[in-house]
Amino acid sequence: MAENDKEKKIIVDEDWKSQAKKDKDALEAEEKAAQEKQQAQGGESSRPPLPEVDFAGLISMFATQAYLAMGLIAADPNEKPEPDLELGKFNIDMLALLEEKTRGNLDDEEKNLLSGALHQLRMAYVALSKQQGAE
Repeated sequence: MAENDKEKKIIVDEDWKSQAKKDKDALEAEEKAAQEKQQAQGGESSRPPLPEVDFAGLISMFATQAYLAMGLIAADPNEKPEPDLELGKFNIDMLALLEEKTRGNLDDEEKNLLSGALHQLRMAYVALSKQQGAE
């Protein structure tokens, strides 16, 4: 047994360390160049900071998409939005699925926000469906 221990040798490959350092240095150089370019172009990003990730934001995202699809809000204020009830219903159904799958896991505020958004969207969808059916 002692003879086997003497024969075992640990080989350490030090080359990977130098390669990892080179890669890290290259990434840092790219990031620094990107920051310098951004500062040269005006400093700040043209996009406002992103909002905090939360459940209310998720509900708002789907509700906004539904309102856009139904033509109730416009992406461009200079254009009249063209309603797409099928896409609007899809986004409403996504919120309904979210309500179903999170039942029992939401606090009162989240539950009220979701059910309120769904109620408003469903009423808007029904009104638009009737309006398009009458045309």
